[in-house]
Amino acid sequence: MTESLTHDPGAGLAAYDAEGDDTTHSVSLWEGDEGGLELAQRRALVVLVKQRFISARTHPREWRTLTEHRTLLTSRLNDLFLELHVDPVREVAWKRQATGEAGERFPTLLHDTAWTREETAVLVYLRERFRTATAAGEERVFVDRDDILAYVADFRPPHATDAAGDERRARNAVTAVNRMGLLITTSTDDRFEVSEAIESLLPLEVLRELLDGLRRANAEAPETAADLFEEEQ
Repeated sequence: MTESLTHDPGAGLAAYDAEGDDTTHSVSLWEGDEGGLELAQRRALVVLVKQRFISARTHPREWRTLTEHRTLLTSRLNDLFLELHVDPVREVAWKRQATGEAGERFPTLLHDTAWTREETAVLVYLRERFRTATAAGEERVFVDRDDILAYVADFRPPHATDAAGDERRARNAVTAVNRMGLLITTSTDDRFEVSEAIESLLPLEVLRELLDGLRRANAEAPETAADLFEEEQ
């Protein structure tokens, strides 16, 4: 489970809120504080631990801190048995659970969350749509809710009979992916922008695995199909 790192920052945060930056005269933020990171570095570290990913677009302040102090923040994540991955081209960063050279497992702050069939289908659609659009020269990729739902409906298994329930689950899946940050809300209802982070988080080999898993899941019982798709958080 990802832990929330909180503290009572006192005057240090008051100065930050008033001035609008992370400038402080000391790394100590409260009496007895033995931390070695500056305020901006701590903020970036917390966001990296709590969020699935950060990007220059979604977290510009933390991204700037990361690029300036990448080695330091990588070290602190390594202390938590986490690895930092950075895509400098798409300006996206995310963490993964570290694994020992001999394959041993370390204590973890992350947990595996099973994606539903519908969530997996949404992610596959977004990844394929993003790849096609960017190959055609589009700098920003937009999708409509109805197109997503239609794609998800194509993966309904032959034995499915609850059409209303399936549509409800598909709509919930769109909402869930929106909360992940991979679908960005626009000013138009039912229209979203696809985050550039999806290309980094779902490389082609993962996309193929998810697509194969969806096809296999159509032959599985509903209660077991969801177990095919897992994500570390």
